Amino acid sequence: MVKSSSSYNRMVGGNGMLFPILGFASIIAFIYLSFGDLLVSDDRYKKNDMNMSFVERNGSNFIVDGQLFYVNGWNSYWFMDHAVHDHTKPRIKQMLQAASKMGLTVCRTWAFNDGDYNALQVSPGQFDEKVFKALDYVIAEAREVGIRLLLSLVNNLDAYGGKTQYVKWAWGEGVGLSPSNDSFFYDPSIRIYFKNYVKTILTRKNTITGLQYRDDPTIFGWELINEPRCITDRSGDTLQDWIEEMSTFIKGIDNKHLLTIGLEGFYGPKSPKKDTVNPEFWAADMGVDFIRNSAPSTIDFASVHIYPDQWFKRKSLKGKLKFVGDWMHSHIEDGDKVLKKPVMFTEFGLSDLNRGFDPSQRDEFYKIVFDVIYESAKKKGAGGGSFAWQFLVEGMEEFNDDFGIVPWKRASTYEIITRHTCRLAKIRGAYKPIAGNMKNICNGRL
Repeated sequence: MVKSSSSYNRMVGGNGMLFPILGFASIIAFIYLSFGDLLVSDDRYKKNDMNMSFVERNGSNFIVDGQLFYVNGWNSYWFMDHAVHDHTKPRIKQMLQAASKMGLTVCRTWAFNDGDYNALQVSPGQFDEKVFKALDYVIAEAREVGIRLLLSLVNNLDAYGGKTQYVKWAWGEGVGLSPSNDSFFYDPSIRIYFKNYVKTILTRKNTITGLQYRDDPTIFGWELINEPRCITDRSGDTLQDWIEEMSTFIKGIDNKHLLTIGLEGFYGPKSPKKDTVNPEFWAADMGVDFIRNSAPSTIDFASVHIYPDQWFKRKSLKGKLKFVGDWMHSHIEDGDKVLKKPVMFTEFGLSDLNRGFDPSQRDEFYKIVFDVIYESAKKKGAGGGSFAWQFLVEGMEEFNDDFGIVPWKRASTYEIITRHTCRLAKIRGAYKPIAGNMKNICNGRL
């Protein structure tokens, strides 16, 4: 609207100075509206800057500030999803603070939700900013308590979209080569979708901390895909090609963070261990191979899962627990002698749906996993750490599966976890962000 000259004179007070003042005020208002949250929260979320360095790899060991670093970690895949809504958002802080009190150091969680409820990626290359801010919040809160995050980038399974959603997108847009879920690994259009997604994640500027994800040491590392399988090519060539291409792409954008695949750890059809170590015959036919997949120089550490009650149907509990030790020793030996890289057991769990299940059986299982890691750590071996699947807080029963626990609700389980924290701390020295907690956690055990 054009104002009259008399109106103009009243506005500027007859001296022509009001417009510049209003212009300056508008700039200040714009800056505050755009970046106010960042300005207000800078101090709180950046106070740990001096305590956070990138985790690096030296041969088959992780190091932080030149010191050995062994992980006592856990899975809370639900962080980003729950951070979206105000009524569930407090669970992230509650879980992280409880983990810090146990001396846990790394949480594995999802940095994906493709085309599902609370989707981060609504469609190829289209993101929901509200959900992205929820992931920003998760990273900022982890930084606040000195806990790092292992962020997974896509799911082989259907939950939270996964590779199935990528295939649906390509098929729906008329560019897909095949409706097979495994076309995720070889379809050129889908590879472009995924690369665009990965680039967006890695270069995302956190609206709370002001750091791009690729520059934030709060992130322990990236995981390419949760539990990849490509059963349409049992030779493993298709998956291997995908791993090499995607890991090279990621390293071209972010060479500061560690990278792993997300394997379950099965040995392939040409491996001499397929008949002696694999859980059953089917494991060699999943289109994966632990050694071959983990070998590229762009992969910094190997990943393995442990689910004896899912992989065996007839074996006794005693037999399953024996398998756990053998399985872990075999992969750590591979890390020490073949791969020359750390090996992380990024999921392990025992189902409470087993016939005759008692929580003491899960305690025994956890103890075996922790003992194997500790024995490797004492020798500065490749057993880099373990992540229980999964930890929850109270009131999350509807999100639980048959593996989840609230660890502080059972005293014996809590003791096993904190004892492992203290044993690892004794080997590596107190880790900076949790050093202040160690005296209370370990109660003279260091």
